[in-house]
Amino acid sequence: MNIVSLVGRPNTGKSALFNRLAKKRVAIVFDQPGVTRDRVTRQVDLNGRKVMLVDTGGIAFDKRVTKDPLDSETRAQAALAVEDSSVCVIVVDSREGITPLDSEVIKRVRESGVPCVIAANKCDTSNDDWRASEFERFGLKVFAVSAEHSRGIDALVEAVTSALPPAVEDESHIRPLRVAIVGRPNAGKSSYINRLLNAPRVIVSDIPGTTRDAVEVPFTIGSGPEARHYMLVDTAGMKPHTKMSKTSVDNFSLFRSEQAIEEADVAVLLLDSKMGPTMQDKRIAGKILDAHKACILLMQKWDLGLEDGLTETKASEALRQMMPFLSFAPVVFCSNKSGYNIRRTIDAIDRSAASACQKIPTGMLNNVLVKAAKKTVAPMVRGKRLKIYYALQVSTNPQTIRLFVNDPKLATPAYLAYLERRIRERFGLEGAPLRLFLKARSHGSKEPRAQRAVDNLSGGLDGQA
Repeated sequence: MNIVSLVGRPNTGKSALFNRLAKKRVAIVFDQPGVTRDRVTRQVDLNGRKVMLVDTGGIAFDKRVTKDPLDSETRAQAALAVEDSSVCVIVVDSREGITPLDSEVIKRVRESGVPCVIAANKCDTSNDDWRASEFERFGLKVFAVSAEHSRGIDALVEAVTSALPPAVEDESHIRPLRVAIVGRPNAGKSSYINRLLNAPRVIVSDIPGTTRDAVEVPFTIGSGPEARHYMLVDTAGMKPHTKMSKTSVDNFSLFRSEQAIEEADVAVLLLDSKMGPTMQDKRIAGKILDAHKACILLMQKWDLGLEDGLTETKASEALRQMMPFLSFAPVVFCSNKSGYNIRRTIDAIDRSAASACQKIPTGMLNNVLVKAAKKTVAPMVRGKRLKIYYALQVSTNPQTIRLFVNDPKLATPAYLAYLERRIRERFGLEGAPLRLFLKARSHGSKEPRAQRAVDNLSGGLDGQA
């Protein structure tokens, strides 16, 4: 897929233009230089052409511009984006005119040999368009645009698509598996992605809060029809509210991380092997549960755990005791530093995604419940027992099963947990959340033929009361 990158010095409105072209608020927009650091990507449609749009951090050659200790890493990510691009859009601020930094950015992009155009941003009205003509001295096509007011966008898009190389085999119909990488600040999320890709795709630093946006990273294993496509989403570290600064950037970062969980097919929660799960880890796990997402747990820095004499068996037991609500999630012990089990994490992600979408035959499901009721009778509640007439899988991703019963109020949490364990034992569902909904069956209602057949199959359940 062709790549179109937005580059320029800090605070020219690249992220605002990115959001305008993506037709969605993806990148964080804030009136502060250096907010964007990593490459933020999104597949978009530009005049019928599917392209990967990339927002880059502001390119500064002097730390005094952004006062950001990660300026060099931001420049490196922007340089990689230019190198991978089919077309570059150099975004400048028409109100400020040409600055030495604009000239340097344009020079370096032109030296790369990548086709490029200039978007003179912040031309909010036709009276501002004259400012764009100043940038024509560089010999590039210049477009007066306003990302905020959507002025001049159509002409810019037309120029960009005209400069794209001919379309090749279209794989845009292939929906990649979205995998959100989440955890506390400095949990190793960016390092994990870089190790998995074996490339410095996202910025890694010991400075908490290095990642601010939700950074999408395409990832493919294999080739041809058998290829497996993923979209890894590196998220900002999720801090406790008491430790968040009062800046909008922190709030936007948290919102993006929560949104990444909501949009994901699988959430990968990174934990520190030496520290173990903290209260904040449990809060993040709660957000994954609330979103009903498939999940795996990565115990990071396992090389340090081994040095302390830990074993995977003992660590797993301790983890299950501390986070029993994620007992369905597989645990993978790995190390970004040594590469231990990094490839196994992809297998765990695949299994969790498959479990979340697994179809459960109705007859087999009811057979499981018949055997479960025979083995353990439902407890008495106010002199009555729960009767389960039949069960149906009503949806996948998340796995949802509806139980038709005599009275939902007779179900106890312990007995529902028991039924869930029996279902999981029979069908696996590793890494997939399972929801059981109870509904009172109206005996006078006309049931569909399939439900009557299941009712006959599970008739033994009635005899357990």
